[in-house]
Amino acid sequence: MPVETKTAMSRTDTIATVLLRHYDVHARTLPWRLPPGSSERPNPYRVWLSEIMLQQTTVTAVIPYYEKFTARWPNVKALAEASDADVMAAWAGLGYYARARNLLACARVVAREHGGVFPDSEAALLTLPGVGAYTAAAIAAIAFGRRTVVVDANVERVVSRLFAIETPLPASRPDIRQKADLITPDQRAGDFAQAMMDLGAGTCTVRNPQCLLCPLRGHCEAAQTNRAEDFPVKAPKKDKPHRHGIVWWLERSDGHVWIERRDDKRMLGGMAGLPGTQWDKRGNEAEGAPPMTGDWVALNSPVEHVFTHFRLTLTVERLRAVKEADPEGNGQWWPLARIGKAGLPTLYAKVVKAVMQDRDD
Repeated sequence: MPVETKTAMSRTDTIATVLLRHYDVHARTLPWRLPPGSSERPNPYRVWLSEIMLQQTTVTAVIPYYEKFTARWPNVKALAEASDADVMAAWAGLGYYARARNLLACARVVAREHGGVFPDSEAALLTLPGVGAYTAAAIAAIAFGRRTVVVDANVERVVSRLFAIETPLPASRPDIRQKADLITPDQRAGDFAQAMMDLGAGTCTVRNPQCLLCPLRGHCEAAQTNRAEDFPVKAPKKDKPHRHGIVWWLERSDGHVWIERRDDKRMLGGMAGLPGTQWDKRGNEAEGAPPMTGDWVALNSPVEHVFTHFRLTLTVERLRAVKEADPEGNGQWWPLARIGKAGLPTLYAKVVKAVMQDRDD
């Protein structure tokens, strides 16, 4: 065997050994995670739930939602039997609401087609609603001990720096995955995946990485050349499109506001919301009519919100309705004093805040 190959194999084997040794001492304590060396077996339902919630969302934001969900729906069968409205309301504020719809769909498939037991292979997990390549690999490794290659944003960053991968994202992803495969051990793949995530979240951070504290600094090409923050290389960002729309705040004289359930096929589908134009449909942002005729008055300040693919500016228009008024549509009158319990997603929570501030001015 050529010397270069021996060196490469030695380096990649050492990376896993060193990182797992570090993980055994410094693993984060998280409510869905078993400590290293635990004699218990991971609960696949809890692993799956946490991985869905963690998609594009921070650990800090996820923990209270995870604890609320597991207390209310302690297993996949209980979640499968939950109503859409209850789950969507419980998810409100966590964002990326398609995840909540897929969560329910997946729970029902597991309950109906798999007897309430999650499949234990990466390939079978990939067939479930809302489970993509990363999530399937993570569940297979963490919940079932399968040797899979788990690559999320944290792992992308760590691997890019370890091997000083100069190709910009996203073109570098095949190379990153190949390098991640090289360093993934045959044993303890789940612990290794979590160790890589911990390293990226706490040490090998986007800005100001703590290279002096990193257990892999002696194996990291970027650290050895003081270029850690140069990786991963990213292509120039494109400006997000900017959309505009109107949202209508209809309030009765007895202190109730009109709330609608959004169509499942729309953005924020299935969530509680406020009537408005079709701001989520490109080219149709101005389409829509107020839920009631009247002298609508616009707030002085619009509401700004940023989605993954576009920025949104909403003009908020208000109308006071008589107590007996009842507009058409799939909605209900909700007491303003309990608006925080309506399950409104962040966008509409911003509208509520804007209306309340306008009243105080």
